[in-house]
Amino acid sequence: MQVVGKVASTALGFLVIALVARALGPEGSGHYYTALAYLQVFGVLADLGLYIVLLKKLAEDPSHADDWASAAFTLRLITALSLLLIAPVTALFTNYSGDIKIAIAIGSVSTFAVVVNQVLVGIFQRGMQMGKVVIAELVGRLVLLGATVLAISISHSVAAIMIAVGIGALANLGASFWFSRRLVHIRFHWDRERLRVFVREGWPVALSVAFNLIYFKADTLILAATHPASEVGLYGQAYKVLEVLVTFPAMLAGLLTPILASAYALQDWGRFQFVLQRAVHGLALLAFPLATGTYFVATQVMRLAGGEEFVGAAPALTTLMIATAAIFFGNLFTNTVVAIGAQRRMLWGYAAVAVGALAAYLLAIPHVGMMAAAIIRVISEITIAAIAILLVLRTARITLSLRSLGRVLLACVPMMAGLWMTPGWPLLARLVLAAGVYGAALLALRAIPHELLGSFLQRFGYARRD
Repeated sequence: MQVVGKVASTALGFLVIALVARALGPEGSGHYYTALAYLQVFGVLADLGLYIVLLKKLAEDPSHADDWASAAFTLRLITALSLLLIAPVTALFTNYSGDIKIAIAIGSVSTFAVVVNQVLVGIFQRGMQMGKVVIAELVGRLVLLGATVLAISISHSVAAIMIAVGIGALANLGASFWFSRRLVHIRFHWDRERLRVFVREGWPVALSVAFNLIYFKADTLILAATHPASEVGLYGQAYKVLEVLVTFPAMLAGLLTPILASAYALQDWGRFQFVLQRAVHGLALLAFPLATGTYFVATQVMRLAGGEEFVGAAPALTTLMIATAAIFFGNLFTNTVVAIGAQRRMLWGYAAVAVGALAAYLLAIPHVGMMAAAIIRVISEITIAAIAILLVLRTARITLSLRSLGRVLLACVPMMAGLWMTPGWPLLARLVLAAGVYGAALLALRAIPHELLGSFLQRFGYARRD
């Protein structure tokens, strides 16, 4: 249900960014993505490590789920409201244009809704009720689509688009809160003891997120300060494709965090290793074809995502898809780092990558532009993922098999060949062909575990009878 929901949500998200790009053009999109990047800085700072610590506490102390959820929701509400006020005020002291400042003021509403909703997602993940999250997200995306169409019909302005984004985010939050009432009783509750726990255990995560923020959003902000808005629009459009795609691994990593935390706390090493190995394999099934196949369809994807004016972003998209693949694994292992209580040891890795990425951004982006931003982003994501993987394996003293990953990567070869031989085909036809060839190669190479495939078929009533 989650996969189907995410596919539908991703399709709706892609449709929205395509409509926005055509309405605003490269320059207007540049203003739009600059405002979003600025707001996301405050959204990340408001995180405080709360979401991931809540997931861990709900797994460790399920009998007091209402109290933990209420304390987390209260703290997040306060930080989010502070964000709502601080972001537009600080924007007044920047040299951004009036359009960007207005967009930041309006967009702070959507950022507020997103960061508050993240706490509710943690509740669903612990309760293994992610289907509700999928429904809430679909509601938000449908409302966003309708609001975007209406906004574009009224005015082709960044402000109008930001209003639509805010309406969609609030719809998502409202649906999530409605569903959450069936799992826990959330109330405004200032629980000093639990708030201390969140601060004590969350500060390493919060600091890690702050370091993460430097290489996650500094590229767009530095590009906006040194290059024309049209180039920011091209990079932002390619980057938006990445953001739409990485919601899936974030969902999976969040869902597995309480399971891994519970197995680690019980010292059930067999289950811990089994779950992690299966998760790595499942992510590889999606990440590897994205990283290897995007090169052949990037121009068509950007033409679909924004029109002919955005075709110039195809090389950046190709590069960013490699970063996307790294994020798939990075999300899983950075969440696992928290599940095993090793987040403080991860801090040095985030700090080193943040300092290195920021220095590289400042040196390269003013001279090279968006391709420098994309390449540095790839290096940063691969480094963070590698550090997290090594830390988890060393701390948990486990090993993971790479044999299945080699088969998945080998299955990408005929897929790439199919894309290479069909440059003149329509994009949809090429994607269908690639998916079919890739799926057949996976089965032929036995890259999908038979017991996993059998379990899936049995779930839908197609398992063969003994």
